[in-house]
Amino acid sequence: LMLDTVDLQWPIILQIFLLIWYSPVEHLIVRNLTFRGSVKVLNEYEFLPLLDPLEQLISLGNSMKVLTLEHVRNKVYYFNQEILYREFSEMNIASLTIYDAYMPHMLCPNKKSSFQYLNFSHNALTDELFQNCSTLTDLKLLILKRNKFETLSKVSLMTSHMKSLKYLDMSYNLLSHDGADARCPWAESLTELDLSSNQLSDSVFECLPVNVQKVSLQSNQITSVPKGTAELKSLRELNLASNRLADLPVCSAFLSLEFLNVEMNAILSPAADFFQSCPGVRELQGGHNPFKCSCELQDFIRLACIYLDGPWYLRMTWQWTQTKRRAWHSHPAEQESVLQFHAFVSYSERDSLWVKNELIPNLEKGEGCVRLCQHERNFIPGKSIVENIINCIEKSYKSIFVLSPNFVQSEWCHYELYFAHHKLFSENSNSLILILLEPIPPYVIPARYHKLKALMAKRTYLEWPKERSKRGLFWANLRAAISINLLISMEGNEEQSD
Repeated sequence: LMLDTVDLQWPIILQIFLLIWYSPVEHLIVRNLTFRGSVKVLNEYEFLPLLDPLEQLISLGNSMKVLTLEHVRNKVYYFNQEILYREFSEMNIASLTIYDAYMPHMLCPNKKSSFQYLNFSHNALTDELFQNCSTLTDLKLLILKRNKFETLSKVSLMTSHMKSLKYLDMSYNLLSHDGADARCPWAESLTELDLSSNQLSDSVFECLPVNVQKVSLQSNQITSVPKGTAELKSLRELNLASNRLADLPVCSAFLSLEFLNVEMNAILSPAADFFQSCPGVRELQGGHNPFKCSCELQDFIRLACIYLDGPWYLRMTWQWTQTKRRAWHSHPAEQESVLQFHAFVSYSERDSLWVKNELIPNLEKGEGCVRLCQHERNFIPGKSIVENIINCIEKSYKSIFVLSPNFVQSEWCHYELYFAHHKLFSENSNSLILILLEPIPPYVIPARYHKLKALMAKRTYLEWPKERSKRGLFWANLRAAISINLLISMEGNEEQSD
């Protein structure tokens, strides 16, 4: 349920919350919330009666799981805000978002909390948040971007009791780290950390979580990775874009590193021995640097083609050309009329129920039915999976990709995306259709999916609506994107066969 532009007296807002709390609603979103009241300063005893209804709804059982408050304004009341913060901190829900509310503080829950997701972005929170707080043991994702945090070691101390914390976003704060500071006792469970757009320097590498796998340090003040940096054995992805690096970092402390982004730095001639230092790196993004044409740069480029994902892409390109060659030698006369399907559908097996129950029935039935190529029914026995993928893409006018967190975890989906992307450029066609079935947080997209990141940034995609009332328009837009050209082509083929 979503409420937009709510501007009411505080007691009325509480009554509305109370009604919703008793309903079957599981996710409540309130945007542009303004609460009002009589113009006077309220002390604790005057304000508490106004909180009684909220106290009731928090203490009683309910179906509410997610509460999202965005753009909150208090136009009239002046009161001890900790009273209100206490009510929020004790809520028995899994997810709480308070976004853009000028909130300077939030209290630690008195007892073990059910929170698994907290988003307090765009507020005025400081280093004092959740210090010595031991009740957020189920918290997995914490987003605190665009606040007023200043000391990285205090942020690490804040997480030390969060035993389940996996992801922390501290971007767009005022964070710095003094190398002389005390140690940084991060939560051992923390695997993904976003520290982009802060004021961090080289000393930040002395204060990173020991088990972290993905770190973003983009847009800071880093000039190098110091020698003797503590070893981060699990680090796989490191983003150092938009810093002040003069050369590529060595990986003596990052032996598992697979992805490195050093775009928009000050690198002139990257050292060719980088690949000996970082043998596990499979993707290196280094654009928008002031590279100087030199023998060193040539050596670096030559080694990059050997060490990075060149072998994988060469293997895939070889598969593509071999399949095309075999098809031409087997049936040369049929190459002019190769299109047999409106679209090839690429999806994760975990999303197959949506494809079978929603996509296929809505496109293949009724007027103007669409002919889909699906691997379960159109792959040819005896041929390799890669060859079947290439044949299906070649015989389809479009390729539909059903995107979700499941999609980016599938190796076969990666192959299908690569071959469809190859067709897009080799034939100068507009053959890709992207359907966003579920939101994909950027931090779950593996480094090898850089083509998908680029496509989603540059191309429009259809988003699957959760509201049933909007699905008619979704199907109409999808049909419009895939039907007309193939119908013309198929009619032309029928005339030739006659």
